[in-house]
Amino acid sequence: MQEQHSLHSGLAHLSEYQRLQTLEVKIGDLLLGNGHPIRVQTMTTTDTMNTIATVEQSIRCIEAGAELVRITAPSKNEAYNLLEIKNELRKRGYNTPLVADIHFTPNAAEIAARIIEKVRVNPGNYADKKKFEFIEYTDADYVEEIDRIRERFTPLVKICKEYGTAMRIGTNHGSLSDRIMSRYGDSAMGMVESAMEFLRIARDESYHNIVLSMKSSNPQVMVQAYRLLVKTMRDEFGICYPLHLGVTEAGDGEDGRIKSAIGIGTLLEDGIGDTIRVSLTEDPEFEIPVCLDLVKRYNGITAASTVPEIIKLPYSPFEYRRRDSFAVENIGAKQVPVVVSDMSSAETINPEQLQSIGYDYDEATDKWSIGDAAADYVYTASTPISFALPGTLKNIVNASIWNASSESQFPIFSLADFVGAVSKSTRINFVMVDCYSDNHGALSAQMEMIQEAATNQSVVFCLSSTNRNAMQSVRRMFIELTNLGIRNPVVLVTDSGMHTPDEHLIHFATETGALLLDGMGDGISLGFNGKAIMENTKAKGRTYLPVKDIYQFTNNTAFSILQATRTRISKTEYISCPSCGRTLFDLQETTAKIRSVTNHLKGVKIAIMGCIVNGPGEMADADFGYVGSGPGKITLYRSKEIVKKNVDSEVAVDELIQLLKDSDAWVEPA
Repeated sequence: MQEQHSLHSGLAHLSEYQRLQTLEVKIGDLLLGNGHPIRVQTMTTTDTMNTIATVEQSIRCIEAGAELVRITAPSKNEAYNLLEIKNELRKRGYNTPLVADIHFTPNAAEIAARIIEKVRVNPGNYADKKKFEFIEYTDADYVEEIDRIRERFTPLVKICKEYGTAMRIGTNHGSLSDRIMSRYGDSAMGMVESAMEFLRIARDESYHNIVLSMKSSNPQVMVQAYRLLVKTMRDEFGICYPLHLGVTEAGDGEDGRIKSAIGIGTLLEDGIGDTIRVSLTEDPEFEIPVCLDLVKRYNGITAASTVPEIIKLPYSPFEYRRRDSFAVENIGAKQVPVVVSDMSSAETINPEQLQSIGYDYDEATDKWSIGDAAADYVYTASTPISFALPGTLKNIVNASIWNASSESQFPIFSLADFVGAVSKSTRINFVMVDCYSDNHGALSAQMEMIQEAATNQSVVFCLSSTNRNAMQSVRRMFIELTNLGIRNPVVLVTDSGMHTPDEHLIHFATETGALLLDGMGDGISLGFNGKAIMENTKAKGRTYLPVKDIYQFTNNTAFSILQATRTRISKTEYISCPSCGRTLFDLQETTAKIRSVTNHLKGVKIAIMGCIVNGPGEMADADFGYVGSGPGKITLYRSKEIVKKNVDSEVAVDELIQLLKDSDAWVEPA
């Protein structure tokens, strides 16, 4: 266990925010890494051969705040046209660095590297073609493969060095080469080694103007790969190159923002990340505000903490393992995390209000219908629910008004009040802990009370923190609980003091998602600091959403966070790429169409890919795939297996539904 702590301490301090020290990289006039602000970027979705359309979209992105703009260059023609795009942007007064996105075509990369400020290469397909074949290599065979890659990659390295061009070595989980898959399997180590092979070649040429990335559509895989990459670079070189963060194929709307915030935000909380891109299936300029909301949490802050130093880390940060806890009724052990809806701001509670948290009451039949995203508990503070609840919902109230005779009501205590309480539930007692928010003199007393409360097998701890480094404070408490052998289940309680929906989504997803990805948490409860209000950003002026919409928002967000962290599945999951100049159909329209006819298929993962670059690989994590294979043509997959090729896009959604039916994955909508 002590060894695991020494591994993770190279990432950043787990108990406070501290930015990882990386090398400085120059991209045109932009400096990245080495403590510079976290840079935000996006990627155009226009046809690269359409110079004016690409320029005008780039300008919209730049004016929204993009500090780098990436443009696809799938062939030599697009690579040459980058000069026209660059010249037109410069003529219009925009000097933002441009990045060429390269897949499969070294000759295009070598052209682009002489024209613009940065090239992105994918080590999974720069020198390899993916056929999903397993190949057994001897060590000598593998060395020969590395020599082949060296011969293919070195010319680009030399051009970049000569022209002062930066490079991103960007591993994608979905496009690992057959060689890497055969040697390392579908693993975080395989992702890391894929990039390290190329990085070693560049270092041999004394070229260091390099950024790296480890992208995946699964935030858990992504986070583990970045952490492992940092450890590997430190162990091998004693330094770290700057890191570009992103979740591939995150999707659109709230789900895309939540998945991105969980993956990117978890790493930023660890101090990892020098530039970010939020990949949404939306126009690229809409990605930038989300990026800015993410990075503003970290730029300019320094470490400041009352949290004790970690002496012993009882888990590995490079693999997922859920914290061991015992069950208190339906909370803890191996049960899915529960959702506690915070309706404490409501002055009264009636059956109609519970619609917003998944319960629909029919007065005529006196029956409840229960949705897949129905809360398990509802906290109403000093307002107990006076009507009969459906059996799957329980009421949490302040201990001072708790009715011990109620079968559906449970008390919540402050830590000090619980230790001193005479009347307690024999079934469930929720105990709130504000982690490490007192001064050091009171911490020992807090831990003594926690240890005393933990001896009661009915206690469920509700962990939160009013510290600025709230996530690290709660994580530090989990570490302490584990080291003390305390196995009571824990509900993660997170309040947001933000204003806009995007800000709330990012705050909730980052602070709770980071803990869930490390196996911490048996439940989740989201709320608002102070008065429960949320700005309606679509309205002019300063207006706020109705309270019932806020309850629905926090409840849906909680379930979406659990879904994105793969800890509780309550709906269909869509792995949808962000579109680019390679996309072969209208991705936004198609994604919306597929979602509208499949969103009732709980637990089914459907990948919607604009082209073949990352499609089959990313779909290794999906049950079904819908991939552009040519203009107006779609290829349908079952997992990695091609089922139908070159289906006309006009009928492709119907063909996807038929594939779902043939695979026994379809149910008729209710």
